[in-house]
Amino acid sequence: MIQAVMTKPGKIEFNDIPIPEIKESQVLVKIWSIGICGSDIHVNHGKHPYTSYPVVQGHEVSGEVAKVGSKVTEFKAGDKVTIQPQVVCGKCYPCVHGKYHICDELKVMGFQTTGVASDFFAVDAEKVLKLPDNINFDLGAMVEPLAVAVHAVERSGDSIYGKKVLVLGAGPIGNLVAQVAKAMGAAAVMITDLSDYRLGVAKSCGIDFCNNTKDQDLGKVIINEFGPNKADLILECVGVNSTMDQAISYARKGTDIIVVGVFGDKIHIDLGLVQDRELRLIGTLMYQEKDFVKAIELIKLKRVKLEPLITDHFSFKDYIKAYEHIDLQKDQVMKVIISVHRN
Repeated sequence: MIQAVMTKPGKIEFNDIPIPEIKESQVLVKIWSIGICGSDIHVNHGKHPYTSYPVVQGHEVSGEVAKVGSKVTEFKAGDKVTIQPQVVCGKCYPCVHGKYHICDELKVMGFQTTGVASDFFAVDAEKVLKLPDNINFDLGAMVEPLAVAVHAVERSGDSIYGKKVLVLGAGPIGNLVAQVAKAMGAAAVMITDLSDYRLGVAKSCGIDFCNNTKDQDLGKVIINEFGPNKADLILECVGVNSTMDQAISYARKGTDIIVVGVFGDKIHIDLGLVQDRELRLIGTLMYQEKDFVKAIELIKLKRVKLEPLITDHFSFKDYIKAYEHIDLQKDQVMKVIISVHRN
């Protein structure tokens, strides 16, 4: 089989290696679609702080079961599946207290351990989730980022039903966060960005208010759309100092701010405002299996629109061209899919 290996930033080699043998509790998956996310792009640029080279990428994935181990009963050859890409120790405090997604020894396929960028991938059956018939392989590769959004929206701990929600950042994750908020019963959702293209995608996905704040004061926009009581919940999905400052500055007193964006640099924020206004800054990392299950349900029931986010496809052999395309097009790209196999 062919495996794509990023040997250094910006360089991918294709190696011909044997199809892996599976253990009794594993599944051999024929890989069909792989999504490229922002963290993958950081690896391609040599800027991911927790990834070394060489590395086999790929963690947003869908595929088809090719073979099952002797002790696997819940899957069979031909099943359409996705994979939960976390590798955890199962022994640390978070793991034994139901928070394995923040395991002290957390590894993620495609970053700290081998990813799925190959014709076939052997994986423990417990990390595999079956996809319904009405979810194609492209949408199956979107389950992972949608699970990120599900987990993020639920991090406030309160029901989002009937609330006014502000999402800062209309990239793929921000878009999905906004859609999940609507699907879970938010009364109104506003998303902001500096890209008219990304805001147009958000509008096509049914987001209530899509505002470019390049030449507008965000505080005034919030009041115009939500009224004087502003937003009930804010989710920062950009990962830069300026949007975090905006979230804190324009939050109503007592508001939860969910920190979804991945920050590449240390930031400086006004903790005086956080204290004085009794704001809560809540981190969110990845997901648990229940978030995958919820994401699959949302797609199955057509509660979210994923097709508008998939802007480009590249063949497996053109993996590096996909990254070049993303770098050239920048905010004109949402989700790029690598098609490992095609019907």
